[in-house]
Amino acid sequence: MSYEASDGYFLGYPKLPDLPGSPEGEVLGTTGVVVTGLGMTTPLGADVHSTWTGLLAGESPVTVLDEPWAHDLPVRLVGRLSQEPTEVLHRVEARRMDRCQQIAMVAARQAWADAGVPMVAPERLAVVIGTGLGGGKTLVDQHDLSSAKGPGRVSPFAVTMLMPNGPAAAVSLDLGARAGAHAPTSACASGAEAIAMGLAILRAGRADVVVAGGTEGCIGRLSMAAFARMGALSSRHDEPQSASRPFDSARDGFVMAEGAGAVVLERADSARARGARAYATLAGTGMSSDAHAMTAPSADGQITAIRQALSSGGLGPQDIVHVNAHAPGTPVGDRIEASALLESIGPHALVTATKSITGHLIGGAGAVEAIFTVLSIFNDVIPATRNLDDKDPEVKVDIVTGSPRHTKVTAAISNSFGFGGHNVVLAFTKSA
Repeated sequence: MSYEASDGYFLGYPKLPDLPGSPEGEVLGTTGVVVTGLGMTTPLGADVHSTWTGLLAGESPVTVLDEPWAHDLPVRLVGRLSQEPTEVLHRVEARRMDRCQQIAMVAARQAWADAGVPMVAPERLAVVIGTGLGGGKTLVDQHDLSSAKGPGRVSPFAVTMLMPNGPAAAVSLDLGARAGAHAPTSACASGAEAIAMGLAILRAGRADVVVAGGTEGCIGRLSMAAFARMGALSSRHDEPQSASRPFDSARDGFVMAEGAGAVVLERADSARARGARAYATLAGTGMSSDAHAMTAPSADGQITAIRQALSSGGLGPQDIVHVNAHAPGTPVGDRIEASALLESIGPHALVTATKSITGHLIGGAGAVEAIFTVLSIFNDVIPATRNLDDKDPEVKVDIVTGSPRHTKVTAAISNSFGFGGHNVVLAFTKSA
């Protein structure tokens, strides 16, 4: 995909006038922000349609690694991409990007096209792409290459491939975005935090359009061994498609997966002016940090983030119809989140745990699950949680199981929590 420019502006369009919120203006405050473009590449599918269809069908893409490099790993369960990014990217550009950058580029280009390629001046377009581990594959590969064949064989692109801001930089270069290229690195909450930052940028008047999302391509020997050593991964090798079991009494950890999700966020008035489709409104966000433990979550921190998201979106607990839970399938984490939901929302919300199907996309999870939440609102359907055979008796929330639930979804939240105590909650509502 290519983008033509004239005098520094896309397609020859003149620079848009500065809006309130620039250094000389006033902050836009609660100006409406809508989602007008969606893009993703996941283990379930190469795009939004195939991923959403697979999710509603309850298909599990989880497999067991059979490559020689993985033969002695204690855990070999993974969710691999359904389509290699090199199948859609040009060979030369793919060669200069880490896998997480490649995946982010695929999702961002999809979202941009889905939004109708907004005609926005570069100075009014921003990019925010988060990642949990960044270019870890490049780091390991280049270290091994240097050790085996000498430092002269290290790629001249190694630094730009391994730096965690690489995905945001690559997408901003591709789109010509000059209003900022930001890269939150908040572990498994990175993708959600990117979307929250996108809302803040738009409300501050720094941009008219933001491409935001998260990405991860971290399936490898070192990452798999490290997560396994800390006891975070499921080891249910005899039935891989049943390994990811959020809220189930027999859960024993998550399944590592890879992928990316990206959304196009716009000021509602700008979107209306160009006749863009609005999938949902990003009404509010909440962010907190536990300051509790590196890997053990805190219900208090999650409750704070949920209440912030509701308050900033002008919502009350009774307004929330649906919750896309973080729910990775860890014994402690799922119980804490369930208790936080009961305290902050109540027992009425319909909860789903989509990691039961996709696996855990780490830095890409929050963005992909935000898209699932948006699609639930847009289509009035809630995906079912897979592998919930024996619900943990300490989990008191109402979890959708069996088949997708068709119901009017006027407002929903998507939870994302990461190692280090990062809590991010996104609140979406149906667009008028």
